[in-house]
Amino acid sequence: MFGVVTRNEEELAWEEFDRGCYEMKDVTGRAAEPVADGINMISAFGDNAAVEGNPDVASVSADGDLATRDRPYFDWSYVCPTHEEYRRGILEMVADAADANPDGDVRLDDVGFARPEYCHCDRCNRRFAASDHEDRDAWRVSVITGFVREARERVPGNLLLTLYPDPYPGHLLERSGLDVEGLEAHVDEFVVPLYDMAYTTTYWLEVIASGFADRLGARLSLELYAVQVDVDNLVHAMEVADAYAGTVFLGYDASNARAAIRRLRADRRDGQSHDPHEGEE
Repeated sequence: MFGVVTRNEEELAWEEFDRGCYEMKDVTGRAAEPVADGINMISAFGDNAAVEGNPDVASVSADGDLATRDRPYFDWSYVCPTHEEYRRGILEMVADAADANPDGDVRLDDVGFARPEYCHCDRCNRRFAASDHEDRDAWRVSVITGFVREARERVPGNLLLTLYPDPYPGHLLERSGLDVEGLEAHVDEFVVPLYDMAYTTTYWLEVIASGFADRLGARLSLELYAVQVDVDNLVHAMEVADAYAGTVFLGYDASNARAAIRRLRADRRDGQSHDPHEGEE
């Protein structure tokens, strides 16, 4: 099964796509009205505009560094997951997104703490000190799992959750406060983006995909990057991903995604097959 991730509502109806995710709110902070024709996708705690407009909402390291996009290793800014007003606003978006979709499906992006060293704002420090947890990682898990549980209560259909592409046990928990096995009670489908600018090799894609498949089974979908990627290379990557995922989503260039899906389906009708390791040494 193949789908698209897009910011353009009209592309959701293209016949080549079995499913579609519509970026209702992205990491810039740009937000749009939810749509009925796709799964509305919401960036939860990645939000440049919110942090720029009010630095008090930002996650803070123990050294006092704000989790902003101008810092090393950050592609965007992160809001502290315990900021109640912001969190309440995201959950309201989740409810609106679910109401707009006939199946009640919603996808959450950028859920979790910014990095292992976050967050040590005064609010987080107080809450950790007042909690029953002696270990800060366990407390962070309780914060994130609690948020996902609250989102689940607002989603009558399927809840999809994006995961950072690191399948090694314990890494997502340490990095972001995501206890994958604990979240399975609340999440119907996990989506793992495996982005590359060219996909000239795919052995790494297979390694990561197989690692997540071992952990998640049928709950796994994968997302590939389609912008200005050679169609032959993209088809090759799609075939590898399709071996492990229930759905392969193609991101942010619906025209290229459509061409790749057509090519792949034509090859399969003609009886062609592709070895995932073909061309690799």
